[in-house]
Amino acid sequence: MPYTINVSEDGKYIVTKHSGRLTNKMVLKRTLKAHALGDKLGITRHLMDVTEARNVDSVIENFNFAYHDIRNEPGINLKVRVSVLVSPEDHSHDFIEVVTRNAGQDITIFRNREEAIQHLLS
Repeated sequence: MPYTINVSEDGKYIVTKHSGRLTNKMVLKRTLKAHALGDKLGITRHLMDVTEARNVDSVIENFNFAYHDIRNEPGINLKVRVSVLVSPEDHSHDFIEVVTRNAGQDITIFRNREEAIQHLLS
């Protein structure tokens, strides 16, 4: 599935854009790359744009991702702030937000790009 990782125009956050069917294994690999870029540049804010992607993993897979996969991966910076931009009608990412937040990460879903960016910069 296609994705891109870029630095925002103002250089304040990393933008990862996903499209298509999205699994946690894909997200983990891509997040490792995004975090490596953020670490290299000293950026701890990330915008994950999934407006063209749907989470297709099960509840159990989402739970394991939040409580095990992310936490056991040394390349993941657990102190980053993440805004997840989703399509207004898409609720496939809602559960992963809940379990990831409960696991201690700063991740919030938004359905408005400006609000997502404002959250990152606050």
